[in-house]
Amino acid sequence: MPASLRIATRQSPLAVWQAEHVRARLMAAHPGLDVILVPMTTKGDQWLETPLSRVGGKGLFVKELERALFDGRADIAVHSMKDVEANLPDGLALLAILDREDPTDALVPQLGQTITGIDELPEGARIGTCSLRRRSQILAKRPDLKIGMLRGNVNSRLAKLDAGEHDAIVLAAAGLQRLALDARIGARLPADVCLPAIGQGIIGVEARSEDKETAGLLAVLHHHETAHRLAAERAVSRTLNGGCSAPIAGHATLTDGRLELTARVVQLNGDTTLHRVEAINLPGADRLADNPASIEAADELGQRVAQALLKSGAQTLLDDAAAQVAEGA
Repeated sequence: MPASLRIATRQSPLAVWQAEHVRARLMAAHPGLDVILVPMTTKGDQWLETPLSRVGGKGLFVKELERALFDGRADIAVHSMKDVEANLPDGLALLAILDREDPTDALVPQLGQTITGIDELPEGARIGTCSLRRRSQILAKRPDLKIGMLRGNVNSRLAKLDAGEHDAIVLAAAGLQRLALDARIGARLPADVCLPAIGQGIIGVEARSEDKETAGLLAVLHHHETAHRLAAERAVSRTLNGGCSAPIAGHATLTDGRLELTARVVQLNGDTTLHRVEAINLPGADRLADNPASIEAADELGQRVAQALLKSGAQTLLDDAAAQVAEGA
């Protein structure tokens, strides 16, 4: 066992919480191992005045961390999986997927106000989000709402909300819970209103593919059920080739060996929604830990769902979204 392990992490409070969580679990599992955080600022953290969809997507939060892995400044990188592109660079791999937390989107009102659902918002209310996925689905439900661009870490977004820049904002429930801010959640948006982002609520650990010693250390963190759910969801994103910022949503559940996947592509203005649900019984579901065929089956389910969406016209919606983003919409 190495004497120490270095974790590349963004410097936002949520990213540091996630890295500290991984650090604590590794040190508890491997007494004597020293785990060190290597904080760094990514381009996604620096370019806060421009929508992510116009400057390269959520992958901007990941690239600097991956560079640290390649050049040896870090041994592992801890990510929110909703920020990780569907295709990893050659030489890197996701070696541990942690148990999924709450995957839902949360509607957050201004401090001191209460709200129990999106239907309670007054006509023309101003909603803050930088996510095209959230924007399109909210407009599909409430086309009267005004969607405003909102970037920054969780605390800065809440500060903008409470300063009156928005009437409500949408954040990942898991992030609020991790920062002990779940009291700010007004309502969790149900899947029929806002299907979660692919990988939302999941922490992943990335490392160099050939680093077998690190892989052995990380094995104690790996949650096989979540990994299968994530494999199906990420196959949707990879097949649609839409990137983390495209108006694509996907969520998989696994119950008694049955993997069900729901995916959605939505026109930016909410006028058109393409929706697909399929399920399979995973082979060898009673032994997911040592059955590569089950991961392959999960991936194939995601590909099949994505192909069904493409046959229904998803590519047109994605192309239109990309064109509108390029024009500054």
